[in-house]
Amino acid sequence: MATYDYDLGVLGGGSAGLTLTSGAAQLGAKTLLIEKEPRLGGDCLHYGCVPSKTLIKTARVYHLMKQADRFGLPPVETPPVDFARVRDRIKGVIATIQEHDSEARFCSLGAAVRFGSARFVDEHSVELDGKRISAKAWLIATGSSPAAPPVPGLSETPYITNKEIFYLDKLPESLIVLGAGPIAIEMAQAFARLGSKVSVVQRSGQILSKEDKDLADGVMAALMAEGVEFYLNAKVTGAREVGGRPHLAFTNADGKARELSAERMLVALGRRANLEGLGLEDIGVEFDAKGLKLDARLRTAHKHIYGAGDVTGGNQFTHAAGYEGGVVLANAVLHLPRKTDYTWLPWCTYADPELASIGLNEKAAEAAGLKYTVWSEQFAGNDRALAEGEAEGRIKLILDQDEKILGAQILGLHAGELINEWVAVAGGKVKLSTMAGAMHPYPTLGEISKRVAGDVLAPKLFSDLVKKGLKLFFSTRGRACTPPTGGTAQ
Repeated sequence: MATYDYDLGVLGGGSAGLTLTSGAAQLGAKTLLIEKEPRLGGDCLHYGCVPSKTLIKTARVYHLMKQADRFGLPPVETPPVDFARVRDRIKGVIATIQEHDSEARFCSLGAAVRFGSARFVDEHSVELDGKRISAKAWLIATGSSPAAPPVPGLSETPYITNKEIFYLDKLPESLIVLGAGPIAIEMAQAFARLGSKVSVVQRSGQILSKEDKDLADGVMAALMAEGVEFYLNAKVTGAREVGGRPHLAFTNADGKARELSAERMLVALGRRANLEGLGLEDIGVEFDAKGLKLDARLRTAHKHIYGAGDVTGGNQFTHAAGYEGGVVLANAVLHLPRKTDYTWLPWCTYADPELASIGLNEKAAEAAGLKYTVWSEQFAGNDRALAEGEAEGRIKLILDQDEKILGAQILGLHAGELINEWVAVAGGKVKLSTMAGAMHPYPTLGEISKRVAGDVLAPKLFSDLVKKGLKLFFSTRGRACTPPTGGTAQ
């Protein structure tokens, strides 16, 4: 039997790699984690979820300060934002979380951590710092990087990506955002709230293209009300530098040529998997521009080499990467065959209002050729939302012909938290009657989920058939009040 230095080798210290390393080491597998960057945590911790949500919180507080009179408070004068202090707060939050993702912690769990660029030299071995290291099984979880679109002149034009935007020395007085996906929209609103003049340029006719248009338009309307400009159906024709400032040229939906100039330009279009330099071509591991070629158990053509996280080319979310790390743990360490299942994968855009989803939305249901019904409740009818002064948005519940859940979308305050109830309901196959009958504390935003579930049951519960049955068996006597002519029942 062949012998190896380690039971398991992991390339990449992001969510997928850390999940697998932690689990494998605690299960007694001799595990080595190799990270190319000098710190663990991956893109999420240093350039993604953590810094963006920290920035969003700061921007929201500043926004609320300026809205003090809306809450019955004296107006507050707000001096300009010192972005260096905002940046320092972001670094502070990252540093706190970094301790949880430290080399010392993983050593305490039993895993070895090394830093540097590894390259496969055969199917079981990588070379790191001139030394050969072998493992019985490997995980490739090296993440992804921003990919610049093929815009003429862009490579000679100064622009930033998510790698730089959280670490600026000063707040840009103006910002062009190229793209309108989740990162683009979150940053557009955050910088607008902090004081930048923000313009978003988008190729298609809607922001957040994956979402239903009515809900995406709700997010766009909120940003427009805060001063963000949108240019939809824009065909970008070129970029250039003029006096140190980026200029972006495009044609509008009506075919008219436009050119925008700003102090900074954020390019938030596309990602590419970090697979170059790993020597995958030499050992027969297939991949393309999107990512690795994997089966449902996340295995490459070599069954002992797995892929997880952004290198799959699929769902580029931190929570998806962590889930995939768990799937690899089951297959590679526990030797329990387990396939991925993304049916109930939730996701959220952390704009204000947030837009969170799980399962199929109307757009996806139509694309799948499914017949469905939509049930909806407005936050304007939720007492807590009114008390919070955040009554914008609604919940949409998508059901199939048998009234089984296909998906749910929530546009509103804390939608990213509210969708978690639907993760449990959908994933646990909980009946809507159970959901509608469960006690929810009052007043909470979560009552909107109970209410929309109750909406589905109401036509049956309050039907004429039920009323006739009650009258027949229990002699109920019907209405006690008749509204005046032309009146409306309450």
